Amino acid sequence: MKIVIANKNYSTWSLRAWLVLEASGLPYEEVLIDLDAPDTADRIAEYSSAGRVPVLIDGDLTIWDSLAIAEYLAEKAPAAGLWPSDPSARAVARAITAEMHAGFQGLRSHYPMNIRRAPAEREPTPSAAKDISRVREIWRTTRARFGGTGDFLFGPFTIADAFYAPVVSRFETYRIPVGEMESAYMDAVMAYPPMKAWADAGRAETWVVPSDEVD
Repeated sequence: MKIVIANKNYSTWSLRAWLVLEASGLPYEEVLIDLDAPDTADRIAEYSSAGRVPVLIDGDLTIWDSLAIAEYLAEKAPAAGLWPSDPSARAVARAITAEMHAGFQGLRSHYPMNIRRAPAEREPTPSAAKDISRVREIWRTTRARFGGTGDFLFGPFTIADAFYAPVVSRFETYRIPVGEMESAYMDAVMAYPPMKAWADAGRAETWVVPSDEVD
């Protein structure tokens, strides 16, 4: 398999799909494309006519959406436990993953992921503040109900954690206040070895996307 991703410092959707692929244990090749280069669109078009990354290529199959990639990998590597095994937990995991996939535009736009940015507070907009409150609620209620003895939302690392990982990075970067339970969850995500490897690679990049560099 081959996964086509963008800048590790900025690309949240690439991070989500890449974390799921890492958690699957399946072998893969990585192709990295700079988001803000003159040939960016042409390079992405070599792999998908949708014009977006990430893209997963498995033989003659091309998948160009992060959630679709995650679902495909869950089916391809069932032993990896990418979704919770319990039906109730799995239903909630899918619901909160779909909610992240479709929503939180206020949070996304006001707090772009920027792993290299020196951590510093940024006053939220009303829309971002509402999204922050909802994310914190999801983390608290999911951990309390399904976390068990594990460190992640459903105990072991799942697709749901992969989809909230870029938000964890944002909360760290912009020093968004959280409670004790949320803080422990964030620490677990940032210490997860694939997440740490991605963050280290992001910090080492020199590419700059001006629109994602906010005060």
